[in-house]
Amino acid sequence: MSAEPLSSLDRSTLRERSLAALRAAITSGRYRPGDHLGEVELATHLGVSRGTVREALRHLQQEGLVTAGNRGMLRVNRLTGTEVRELFKVRAALEGLAVSEIIASPRRQEAVDTLRGAVSGLGRGDFAERVAADLAFHLLLCRLSGNTMLVEAWRALEGRIQVTIMAGDAENSPVMMAGDRHAPIVDAIERGELATAVAVVEEHMSAAADHFAPEDAGPVAAS
Repeated sequence: MSAEPLSSLDRSTLRERSLAALRAAITSGRYRPGDHLGEVELATHLGVSRGTVREALRHLQQEGLVTAGNRGMLRVNRLTGTEVRELFKVRAALEGLAVSEIIASPRRQEAVDTLRGAVSGLGRGDFAERVAADLAFHLLLCRLSGNTMLVEAWRALEGRIQVTIMAGDAENSPVMMAGDRHAPIVDAIERGELATAVAVVEEHMSAAADHFAPEDAGPVAAS
């Protein structure tokens, strides 16, 4: 085997690992909305070239996690209050479709049992662990619909959802992720009550938007 394919694979792996590390740093709250992301600093920290960091940041821009301000300076994206509300409206639409497809499925009870297991794991651990469990429940809801395009659409928003939640109030936000706030969704699915299930999802997302949307509706000024 020639050395060239191995070299290409190594560069690709390095790029993917750098992207994963930066994405995790942003979604975990290590880098907060509005924080400046300098290529030199990040390259030094990760032990990679500036070019590799630049590629990763470009990808994160496409995901909506990073935004360019004045003079091209890159920062962690901060959603405005309006954007947060729009984000949760789209989530409500996607997850409303998910519950409708689960209710129509012949494997509905199996899905309900799986969702109840996920609900039992909510509200435990520290803030980051609760956020992870909450997002896992909602992703599971979408996956159990059997609609791969729905899952793909939800996952395209996942990073921005997580950044929005992680930037919220760690002291008061856990109530939004408690099991008793999610159980009514599963109850309505089990009863086969589509209108109720969709209404519960919409109320759930509306309450979350009210909680997490920042008061300042304007974008962060880039220096």
